[in-house]
Amino acid sequence: MGEATIIGVDLAKNVFQLHGAAADGSVVFRKKLSRPQLARFMAAQPPCLVAMEACASAHYWAREMVRHGHEVRLIAPRYVKPFIKRQKNDAADAEAIVEAALRPTMRFVEPKSADQQARAVAFRTREQLVKQRTEAVNALRSHLYEFGHTAPEGIGYVPRLERVVEDPQADLPDLAREICRMLLEQIAHLTERINALKARIAAMSNEVELSRRLQTMPGIGPITALAVETFAPSMDQFRRGRDFAAWLGLVPRQHSTGGKQKLGKTSKMGQRDIRRLLVIGATAVIRWASRRGAPAGSWLARMLDRKPIPVVAVALANKMARGIWAMLTRGESYRGPVLIGA
Repeated sequence: MGEATIIGVDLAKNVFQLHGAAADGSVVFRKKLSRPQLARFMAAQPPCLVAMEACASAHYWAREMVRHGHEVRLIAPRYVKPFIKRQKNDAADAEAIVEAALRPTMRFVEPKSADQQARAVAFRTREQLVKQRTEAVNALRSHLYEFGHTAPEGIGYVPRLERVVEDPQADLPDLAREICRMLLEQIAHLTERINALKARIAAMSNEVELSRRLQTMPGIGPITALAVETFAPSMDQFRRGRDFAAWLGLVPRQHSTGGKQKLGKTSKMGQRDIRRLLVIGATAVIRWASRRGAPAGSWLARMLDRKPIPVVAVALANKMARGIWAMLTRGESYRGPVLIGA
């Protein structure tokens, strides 16, 4: 049996499928290993190229493979699927991973460090707590609505709901009042946790020069800066800011053929967390400009005169993404646009 120059690993919780191939793509071995066996087997292998799908635990195993002296390539699962032959199983998946990794034009995912994953845990946990609080607030509003008490949507109107629950004149049965108090306690507990995580995220963002630089751009706060630092790859991978905006999914979907360019709605094919936060930040900038007035002759003023606010928000988020690329590649803080004739 020859020596494998590339090994494809189909990741799982307990049983891993390996596909070893030579430089010409010929099969060297196919193995099914348990978790302890995988660690021992890869430690005994001479340095080679290891390819895996960028799925759960992929970044951990990437760090482990690098520690054993291997070169790691992570591939998005959607790019591996076209290389699966006929039936789908673990062996076919491992072989497809190898074939995808050998393609010269394949795009790879940059492995994350343990610190990056720790920041991702903080970010995801805050998102989960916010979602749970929203569910609790909506449940409280729905329960009180059944007894004729209404309130607008939003966390800011929880005190109004609390006054209804505590009002002895409100026509609420004792059981319903008790359950609503439980929901109010849950909302208060979740708010406390969210505020603590928000303060922790702000402290982390202020400790890093990259995050402080990003926050000089209008519409970017500590949470968005943390998301860019955590989820975005090195900006050296993008030739220009437009490529980074396309990676985020902030460009129109293309359906062009015959030399005719046909553009549709925003593709949304990219990193959804950064994209969503940039759109939210762009919307905040537009609201501020609507109250204070955008500078006359500026790009934002011209867009607001011609386009609806949601379209302008996505366009501004695209410009923000390109600005982020320029700031990080040049090591500069944000510089506002120069107005012609100003």
